[in-house]
Amino acid sequence: MKPSLREIGLAVKRLQWRHHSAAGKELAELGVSLPQWDVLRHLHEQPDASLHELAQLTFQTDQSMGSLAARMTARGLIERREGPGRAVRHQLTAEGERIREQGGRILDAVLADSIGQLSKAEQVTLLELLTKATR
Repeated sequence: MKPSLREIGLAVKRLQWRHHSAAGKELAELGVSLPQWDVLRHLHEQPDASLHELAQLTFQTDQSMGSLAARMTARGLIERREGPGRAVRHQLTAEGERIREQGGRILDAVLADSIGQLSKAEQVTLLELLTKATR
């Protein structure tokens, strides 16, 4: 029986919810949310990203990203630095880097419990199909 597009979409959403729920619970023990950890991850990978770019990378609005960055700055996870012109950039603090690393291990474990159970060939196929569907 061929699955409907809705069934496939719901399966993708259920997997995403499973990941977010498990990761959120574990990350809370580090004192961060999944969106905060995601900001740390993206700042590590793209240290010159603007707040607008971080908002896009983390699926937030510019306004919510600004509020999140302010809270993360107050907590000592990131710090502001001057960018070109009037741009303001942010960078990880030592504490932000520590949380990013610990959070990365949490995310790896969460993903290993689901996607990690697929064979390597199935993982490659899944990535190819999801990438193709998002074009």
